[in-house]
Amino acid sequence: MPGKLTVIGVGPGDPELLTLKGLRILKAATCIFVPKGREEGSSLALSIISSLLDLSGKEVIEAYFPMRKTRGSAEQGDLDAQWQKTVENVLVRLDSGIDVVFITIGDPTVYSTFYYLHERLLALNPDITVEIIPGVSSIMASAARAGVYLGIADERIAVLPANYLANLNDTLQKFDTVVLMKVNKVFEQIRQKLSEMQLTDKAVYIVRAGMEDEKIFRSLKDVTDNDLNYFSMVIVKK
Repeated sequence: MPGKLTVIGVGPGDPELLTLKGLRILKAATCIFVPKGREEGSSLALSIISSLLDLSGKEVIEAYFPMRKTRGSAEQGDLDAQWQKTVENVLVRLDSGIDVVFITIGDPTVYSTFYYLHERLLALNPDITVEIIPGVSSIMASAARAGVYLGIADERIAVLPANYLANLNDTLQKFDTVVLMKVNKVFEQIRQKLSEMQLTDKAVYIVRAGMEDEKIFRSLKDVTDNDLNYFSMVIVKK
């Protein structure tokens, strides 16, 4: 009988935000795949679960997922090969009857590394059983830590990866709340745009929400280059 693939969102960084269901499944798991953004680096997702359960006796497999824009680039072929390697490692275990757990930071359905694999897995074996265990996304965690509500009644909410700023003007005009994710590389452009639209005092910047070195800035004017980080977010609440 083939094994089952369970995908667990482990939250944004604070181990206490892992769900009870996720923790129960991880404690029982024998094989856990953990993503990491740098081939020579460590896995944030692994560090979260390592503080909560004993991993001895479990097969822990690190999977390298480059965190950069790749679609249509010259690097796409190499990255496809990297993802395909992980797909094959997952499938060989499922075919052997081993249940596999794949963990991802945040929630599996929100800009998750897992969906780099999902289509490839189903293309090779459409009969595999996949269960998704939701997690706390960095969006919710950041809003909670900053004390900002995202929406109420008929308010409209927009969530954008900050690397795609082409329609930021329209988005800021049309939505009551705008969440800009991973703003580190375009922070100055965002700060300038918010200033032009007189929205600077409506924005809060959160970096590494839920982690030990978390920072929250009520004024974007106070943010320096040293405060920029991949795990960053600007929430604009009009």
